[in-house]
Order: sequence, then structure tokens, then C-alpha cells
Amino acid sequence: MRQFKALVRGGLVRGVDGFARDRGGNFAVLFGAAASVLALGVGFAVNISQLYNARSSLQSVVDAAVTSTARDLTLGVIKEADANASVQAFLDANSTAGILQANQIVLDTLTIDRTAKTVQADVHANIGLYFPLFSMGNMQRVTTSTTALYSDKKVEVAMMLDITGSMAPNRRAKTNKIGDLQAAASQTVRDLLGQNRDPSDPRIRVAIVPYAEAVNTGGLAGTVFVETEDGPKVPPPIDAPLSVSLTTAPDKCATERKDKGGYADFSSDGPYALRRDNKGKTYQAKVNRDYRMRVCPSAALIPLTADEDKLLDTIGHFSAAGVTAGGIAAQWGYYMLSPSWRSAIADARLGAGPANFDQKKVAKIAILMTDGQFNTAFARGHGAAVWQDQGETSRANAEAICENMKRDGIEIFTIGFDLNDPSMTTTERDQAKSVLEDCSTDDTSSLKHYYEAATGAELSDAFGEITRNIEKLTINR
Repeated sequence: MRQFKALVRGGLVRGVDGFARDRGGNFAVLFGAAASVLALGVGFAVNISQLYNARSSLQSVVDAAVTSTARDLTLGVIKEADANASVQAFLDANSTAGILQANQIVLDTLTIDRTAKTVQADVHANIGLYFPLFSMGNMQRVTTSTTALYSDKKVEVAMMLDITGSMAPNRRAKTNKIGDLQAAASQTVRDLLGQNRDPSDPRIRVAIVPYAEAVNTGGLAGTVFVETEDGPKVPPPIDAPLSVSLTTAPDKCATERKDKGGYADFSSDGPYALRRDNKGKTYQAKVNRDYRMRVCPSAALIPLTADEDKLLDTIGHFSAAGVTAGGIAAQWGYYMLSPSWRSAIADARLGAGPANFDQKKVAKIAILMTDGQFNTAFARGHGAAVWQDQGETSRANAEAICENMKRDGIEIFTIGFDLNDPSMTTTERDQAKSVLEDCSTDDTSSLKHYYEAATGAELSDAFGEITRNIEKLTINR
């Protein structure tokens, strides 16, 4: 009996050991289970991605549809009775956006609130899933809602465009950055002004501020005070003899406006604003032309206008030369959007000038573009160190002005063009990016404000997205 038990015990041990050593079956079972879980995970991830993309596409289409309809209602292009058909027609025409397919978008409700002055659309699309899983079924409904302001909100856009020497065509590198800018800026003007329905009462107007070492003020040259090396740094008193106030201007360019202490003035005050000099005498706050300035850009600024041909002609004649005075560029962009400059612009017969700061009635937009480091300034702000170099001063001035602009409700977009150019040092590149990021308005979940573009195509894309973002500023989800 003991031998039998030992035999059985030994055979059982050897059998179990053999089974344990034979892992072919175990591996197949485990692999099958793992593969099933992996397939479920991949399928679930694909479905989530599909639904996310569908919702994003749906949101973009309904945003555009409702914004367009609200604008048409405001301008009297359509009547309220036509609004439903207008939205549905837009949805049908753009129903294949992203991964959506034709006729997938369904308008559930359209609500026009005359008191709140809003147009709200609720829509859905039924999406066929690639991997139906468990209770998800073959179809999933994606819904979204958008509300657009039903108002006659005006839009004023000031474009501060870099036309410095580094923008010139480069045969060796086979680049033509000034040409890229001309193409992108021209298309932006067309896209923006193309939205105006009534030429006599345009909803959108655009100003252009080409800049390099200074800004050519063009028809606003009468707002410039021409300094001399040994003379005062502010204009003569308003009661001074006429001969005292006469100074020959070699060009129409301006640098920073200075206060009586010679420091940069970051306000948006108009040139007719009154100041007191160190002797208590009253003078007008004209903008300085520093005597050290050497190269005046040939392209002059254009105040706010809806004259597309005038803007395109100016852009078409851009010529690249000079260094980069970014602080001066920001200053003049501020002026072009400030109602304090309305009288001076009207007196120069350059248009009606900017509207008042009123975010409920007017969207004021600044676009600051450069291809390099701000490196030139002629006046530093109060409190700045005396040893501060021109580059640091220019960047600090620009940031101070940008803060004032944002305080006044101006939305600032910035574009860095070809900032990774190998000719720039790491420090120069970092400084260029930093000032643009600091100047721009903070991003939101739906609006980006700082862009980088490496090529002409990317520059056009950046301007195009900013144009679309300007329209999004009227969206209130």
C-alpha cells in the first residue's frame, strides 16, 4: 500500500509539474484576454476622439452660422422671420466641416431675444461610431449651443507692422519676408473690410502703422514736435511768438512723446492735450521727433478707414529698412484707437477718427507683428535705470503701453515672424518672444492671442486666425 501511495504521489507531482511547465495553453488564454481588453481600450479611445472632433466641428459651424445671422439681423440684411432659414442654410452649406457628413447637422431651436439682443441656436448631429461598445450603441448624439450678440457693435483694428531691414528679401536664404507680410496683411484687410454691408456706415475699420526706427505720421505730421540737440524736449508754450514755434521738419516721422523731464509719455492723450513745462508754461502734448533719429520709413500710417484700396496701396508700397522701435510702434497703434486723437485725425481730414472706449458698442483690436528683437528707443520711462540700453528700453516701453491699452479694453494680438532665424542669438530670440507674450491679451479657452510663424504661409495663417478670432469676440457661450 505504501508503494502504491508513493507511486500515485510521485505520478501526481510529475503531472502537476509537467502541466506547470507546459505554458502554451496558459499563454494563449492570457493573450486572448489581454487582446480583448486592448481592443476595447483602443475602440473606446477612437470613439472618444471621434466624438470630440465631431463636437469641435459642430461648434465651429454653429458659431459661424449664428454670428453671421446675428450680424445680418443687426444690419437689416434679413428680417427676424428669415433668421431660422438663414441659420439652417448656413448649417447645410457647411455641414461637411471636419469629420461631419452632409445633412448631419439638425437645428433644434433658434431663439431671438429682443431684450437681451441675442440670437441662440441649439443644434445636434447623430454620429455613427467606428467601434460600437456595450450600451453606447451604433449612434451617439452630439449637441451644442451658441449665443451671439444681436447688436450693431463696431470693430476698430490697428495693425502695427514691422518693415525693418531684416524683413528685406534675402537671396541667399531664398526668403522675402516683406513680400510675405504684404500678402498676409493685404488678405487680412480684404477679409475684415469684406464683412461691411454698408460702405457709408462701415461696421469694421482698419488702421495701419508701418514701423521701423520710427513711425511716418503722414497726414498727421502737424502733431509732431521736432527736437534739436540743444533745444527743449517739449514744444514751446502756446503763447510763445510764432517764430519760436517754427522748426523745420526734415521728414514726417515721430519717435516717443516725452514729458517735461524728457521721459517717455505712455498715455494715449491727443496732441491737443495741454501740459505745463518746467517753468509752468502751457504747451500742447505733441509727439517728439528725436534729433538722433536717422531713417524715416517711406510708408506712412493710415488712420482708421474702410477704404480698402487706400490700405492695400500703402501695404503694396512697403519697403524694408531700418531698426526695430517696438515701443514707438505700440504707442502709435494706441493713438490710432484712442478717441483722444479723434480731433487731430478729423482736422487732418483723415477720417472720423476712433470711437469712444465702450466695450458694449465697440471692439478695439491691436495686432502687433515683428520679426525680431525690439532694439531701439529714444526715451525711457520713469524709474528706469540710466544705464538701460535701447533694446531694454524699447521692450519696457512697449510692455508699459500694452498694459495701458489692455486697461482701456483693447484686445491685443501679437505675431512673432521667423523668430527662430539662426542669425538671432538665443538671448535675442527669448527677448523677442517674451515681449510679444507679455504684450498680448491673456489667452482664453477659445481665443489665442500670441502666435509664432516660421514661413510666409504660417504668417498668413496667423493673420487669418486672428481675423476669425475677432469675430469670435462677439460670441457669448
